[in-house]
Amino acid sequence: MTFELILVLAAGLFSTGLFGALSQQSIVMIMMGIELMIGGVVVAAADFWHFLAPGAPSGQVVIVAAVVAMAVEMAMGFAVTTAIYRTRQVDMTDMADKLNG
Repeated sequence: MTFELILVLAAGLFSTGLFGALSQQSIVMIMMGIELMIGGVVVAAADFWHFLAPGAPSGQVVIVAAVVAMAVEMAMGFAVTTAIYRTRQVDMTDMADKLNG
């Protein structure tokens, strides 16, 4: 695959995630959109690493660190969403703005 084709794939992932994050009200769907956006950034970073410095292992370390951070971020996000839902029965963003009492 060529450099440009993979960047188009990354841009498509990011754009789909941005649309999903901005057009949904469900907290889980917004988190899925954010996950797609981060995935697009990771694909673009891996593409740049592969075509600019294919022999350097530092690019692989950055990509693995980004994927690990993405997994931790989603696990924490789902944990917070589950806790809010169990406490208040709230799963939409417009209902989650009044969580103070």
